[in-house]
Amino acid sequence: MMILVPGETSLSQLESLWRGNDKVELHADMQEPVEVAAAFVQAAANGNEAVYGVNTGFGKLANVTIASDATASLQRNLILSHCCGVGEALDLPTTRLMLVLKLLSLGRGASGVSWETVTLIAAMINRGVLPVVPVQGSVGASGDLAPLAHMAAVMIGEGEANYQGQVMSGVQALAAADLAPIVFGPKEGLALINGTQFSTACALAALFGAWRNASACVVTAALSTDAIMGSTAPLVDEIHTLRGHPGQIAVARAQRSIMYGSEIRESHRDDDSRVQDPYCIRCQPQVTGAAMDLLHFAGRTLTIEANAVTDNPLVLAAAGRIVSGGNFHAEPVAFAADQIALALAEIGAIAQRRVALMVDPALSFDLPPFLTPDPGLNSGLMIAEVTTAALMSENKHLANPCSTDSTPTSANQEDHVSMSAHAARRLTRMNANLNVILGVELICAAQGIGFRAPLSTSPQLQAVITTARTMIAPLEKDRYMASDLDAAAELIRDGLLLIGLDLPDYILGQSSSGMTR
Repeated sequence: MMILVPGETSLSQLESLWRGNDKVELHADMQEPVEVAAAFVQAAANGNEAVYGVNTGFGKLANVTIASDATASLQRNLILSHCCGVGEALDLPTTRLMLVLKLLSLGRGASGVSWETVTLIAAMINRGVLPVVPVQGSVGASGDLAPLAHMAAVMIGEGEANYQGQVMSGVQALAAADLAPIVFGPKEGLALINGTQFSTACALAALFGAWRNASACVVTAALSTDAIMGSTAPLVDEIHTLRGHPGQIAVARAQRSIMYGSEIRESHRDDDSRVQDPYCIRCQPQVTGAAMDLLHFAGRTLTIEANAVTDNPLVLAAAGRIVSGGNFHAEPVAFAADQIALALAEIGAIAQRRVALMVDPALSFDLPPFLTPDPGLNSGLMIAEVTTAALMSENKHLANPCSTDSTPTSANQEDHVSMSAHAARRLTRMNANLNVILGVELICAAQGIGFRAPLSTSPQLQAVITTARTMIAPLEKDRYMASDLDAAAELIRDGLLLIGLDLPDYILGQSSSGMTR
């Protein structure tokens, strides 16, 4: 059981919940502020003063007053009318994370929902009642309205949910898990759909995948450097400390560490006719390190957002007020997603150039064309490199910013939006593309190092190759390659290359700050 403290939950906890199935529970201290805020909202619903979302309509209809005996119908109608999502369903781990984020937000005690509503969300997480949430339909302000409406619909016995691998109606899923639908009180429906939890969950899931890719890139780059008999002189610590960027320093140190003891490297320290390596080898710390700095920045933003109260209006119980604001606007999430996209695109761009380097006999320092022992009769890794070029180009297009786009909605009441939802969603595709690019680099580098025998690479990199060889055999002649590419992408995606390596925390997405992994 993971005890969650709203406002203090870390990225490592969120990643653990996304990757696993830990049960959750809000810290007991959260119940009192939640109930105080709920009582405040109930009093407002019973009063004569118009309070947005409590006894009024929504958006452009905020000037319509709702009678106190109709507040339950108001909230139910809100949920049902906003279930307008389209497209494929959100994957289950990210759906679960979205529920966790909503639990954290409501647990801050500023949304005015009942403790019963909070405990139902926790019970749905713990018993595996996961709403079917279509991924399209949110513009990232006023919150992720359509996706979160599909989430909230299940809580009132509507919509659809996945339970134990089967999709069924919301009411059936609740009953199967020995839970019952609830009737939303004043403001509760609005509190549930008026937030950024869909966009934030998608961005967090992408960040976790991006860190696997970024960490793996350090390893595949080191393998490529040995495969082309590249120099480690550009990894000298003083070069990077003179510039000062933490990611650059960490990447250079990590590559030096995992290449230590390479016979290949030692064999050409003297009498090497080459003066400098191409930028894709020499500038790897500068490029991937800068990408890692971006990922750390995005991680800090998303940690704050994961713990934030993002609905509207907010209950400021200590001040005795219910105040309308704009915390539902997901601009910080959209910016973070765009930063992650830039990092993924650039990691892929430089990795693809290393693949191109290794298959080109004019640049690979005596490796055979396309890394096949019998070129001509065999094409080797010729088209695997072309695939990486296609995916690299695709990621460049996908990296174009989403946060700079906006369009007015809701009769111009919501006249500037963040586009955070698809900013975050497109990162899944970018991560998958980068898994393949780095997987092909792994295949090429392992093949290239094999051609350097009897010289061997470093012990740590040899361990990586041994892991790869459990799934991908050396390429002795042409064979069906698609399954090899899938296997290599899986090694990258699942972090299997990183096991047992001596990599600093910064490379793995961790730091001394509690705000990061």
